Amino acid sequence: MPTRRRLLGSLASIPLLAAAGALLASRANPYYSGPVSDHFDGTRFFDPHGAAPRPLSDLLRWQFGSDARARWPAAWPLERFDTPPARVEGDALRLGYAGHASLLLQTRGLNILLDPVWSERFSPLSFLGPKRVNPPGIRFEDLPKIDLVLVSHGHYDHLDLATLSRLAASHAPRVITPLGQDAIMKAHDPAIRAEAHDWGDRVEIGHDMAVNLAPMRHWTARGLFDRNKALWAAFIIETPAGHIYHIGDTGYGDGHHFREARRRFGDFRLAILPIGAYEPRWFMSEQHMNPEEAVQVMLDCGARHALAHHWGTVQLTNEPIEAPRAALAEALKARNIAADRFRAIRPGEAWDIPAAGA
Repeated sequence: MPTRRRLLGSLASIPLLAAAGALLASRANPYYSGPVSDHFDGTRFFDPHGAAPRPLSDLLRWQFGSDARARWPAAWPLERFDTPPARVEGDALRLGYAGHASLLLQTRGLNILLDPVWSERFSPLSFLGPKRVNPPGIRFEDLPKIDLVLVSHGHYDHLDLATLSRLAASHAPRVITPLGQDAIMKAHDPAIRAEAHDWGDRVEIGHDMAVNLAPMRHWTARGLFDRNKALWAAFIIETPAGHIYHIGDTGYGDGHHFREARRRFGDFRLAILPIGAYEPRWFMSEQHMNPEEAVQVMLDCGARHALAHHWGTVQLTNEPIEAPRAALAEALKARNIAADRFRAIRPGEAWDIPAAGA
C-alpha cells in the first residue's frame, strides 16, 4: 500500500493542478490558434500514431493502488560538476549532463541547451512537488554563453519558466519550441525569445546547422484542463558531421516515429534518448519507454551512439533510482551491443562523442 508521504503528496498535487488548469479553462485554446491538420483538430493536438489518453481512473489506480514504489534516497550526491568549455569548434561534439532531461550540447561553435531545468522542484510551486535529489550537474554560473535553447514540451520537468527567465536575463538565447509552448513562455516573461514551430518544420540556426521538429509519442499539459493544447516534439539537429536525434519524452508504440526519422534523415551520429520514469508499465508504456525499448529506438533510427537521460535526478514513477542504468546495461548485453555505444552518464559528467565513422 502507498506510504503516508506518497498519499499526502498525491492528494496535494490534485488541487494544485486543478487551480493551474482552472486559470486556462476560460478559452478553448489559450496557447495556439491555427488551421486543422493531420495532428490538430482545431482545439487540441494529437498523434495519429499514438494512443488515446488514459482516463483519470487509471491515474488514481496508479497513485493509490498496490503497485510497489521504490523509495529513492533523499539525496544522491554528484561525484563532480561539469565545467564546460567556452566553445567546441568544428566537428567535435560534446554533451554535458545537468540532470534529468537537461543537457548542454556543444558543436561547431554553438552552445545549445536541451530542456533546461535548474529549479529545485519540477512543479508549478517552489515549495511542493517532485524534488531533485542532486543539484544541477552544471552550475548555472558555469554555463558558457548559450546561443540556443530547445524545449520539447510543456511538462514541468522539461519546461521550467524560472530557468528560461534566468537564461533570458543572462544569455538572451533564441528558444525553439513546438506550437503553443511559446505562448506559455512569453506570458510568463516577454523577454524569453521563444519561437514556435510545427512537426516537419526545418529551422536554420547558423554554422551550417538546422533544427527539424518531429513527432514523438507523448503529450503535454501545464494543468488539468489544457492537455494537448500545445504541441510536443523531438528535435533532429542537422550538422555536416552527422545528425543528432534528441527525444525529450516518448513511448515506443510500434516504433513508427523512429523508423520514419531514419527514412527521412538517414543514420544518426547520436541519439539522445530517455530511459527512466517507466514503471508501472501498464500505466507508463504509452508515454515513457523503458531501457529495453530505448535500445530498440537506437537500432530503429540507426544511431551509431546514444546518450541516456531522464534518470537519476527526480523520482516521477516507481522504479529505483539506479534501475534504468542497470536495465540499460542488461539490454545492451542481450542485443550484443557494446556498452560504450549507449552510455548512461551521471549528472555532472560529460561525453565527447566519437566521430560519425568511429
